[in-house]
Amino acid sequence: MIDIKSMNEAEIASLMAEIGEPKFRAGQIFKWLSDGARSFDDMTNLSKSLREKLSTMCELRNAEMIRKQASKVDGTIKYLWRFPDGNCVESVFMEYKHGNTICISTQAGCRMGCKFCASTLAGLKRNLTPGEMLDQVIAAQRDTGKRVSNIVLMGTGEPLDNYDNVITFLKLAGDDKGLNIGMRHISLSTCGICDKIKMLAEENMQITLSISLHAPDNETRSKIMPINNRFPVEELIKTCKYYFSKTSRRISFEYTMIDGVSDTEECARKLATLLKGFPCHVNLIPLNPVSERDLKTSSKKAIERFVEILSKSGLTVTVRRSLGSDIDAACGQLRRKVENGDK
Repeated sequence: MIDIKSMNEAEIASLMAEIGEPKFRAGQIFKWLSDGARSFDDMTNLSKSLREKLSTMCELRNAEMIRKQASKVDGTIKYLWRFPDGNCVESVFMEYKHGNTICISTQAGCRMGCKFCASTLAGLKRNLTPGEMLDQVIAAQRDTGKRVSNIVLMGTGEPLDNYDNVITFLKLAGDDKGLNIGMRHISLSTCGICDKIKMLAEENMQITLSISLHAPDNETRSKIMPINNRFPVEELIKTCKYYFSKTSRRISFEYTMIDGVSDTEECARKLATLLKGFPCHVNLIPLNPVSERDLKTSSKKAIERFVEILSKSGLTVTVRRSLGSDIDAACGQLRRKVENGDK
């Protein structure tokens, strides 16, 4: 079966030519898919015979909402979606003054093994298709009645471990006949797969690249992020500088504040030295604790001191506002609960 939701208009046009349908049908179908049609019968301006052909040849992998949690604190919405094969993924819808942002998943599960993340506890189930990523955005818009203006690829999974499908998704999301979300309004977060970062640099897509750094040296980072054994800190920073040289896009470094692990004054000084002179932004993230992990979030005092040291060194640093703390908004928490049979 053809995964038509993962196709662009030109690819759909080729399909129309193959089955003897006029080219203009491709534009109609692409618009229906971007608008969230969940079946071919919804596409009312197509002939009945074409709808029957499409139903026979193609599949629509719709995201079924099986859990929705809305924060009473800040209005953040956590979704748990299930696809036809039974795999579940999470998305988080957040409202800001500058627009509505959705954080989407790129894989069902994850094989990166980061110690502070719930997404990786059961390993990788499979990659998501471009259409399945797109459907998380479309379904959230349909549920909230609000347009998404920004996308963050920072949910379950490692985006660059699903490289080809993610690149296709980015192009679909940016299509001016589809969601029409500009590349500068899309952020991609990676734990640091250097060879794929270099490939992404060559795409020159003008997205914002976020690096999940979380520690300033190899000894500390390898303890909490196994990927560091393959791509150590020095190689990662060198690759980031290459990315900047190709795209001129400032990189954001995500840094989780973990009590007694990554939040010491020594860590702050090492981080300041590591990033000195590099045009970047450091985003400190107070740890959202995972019940299966014995890690605790840093104290307010430790975070404030960390910010002070980085700021004095000349780095641009912010502390991420914690959203959805009452609805399991950290990556993988809700999915993990449902898989374990929790209500």
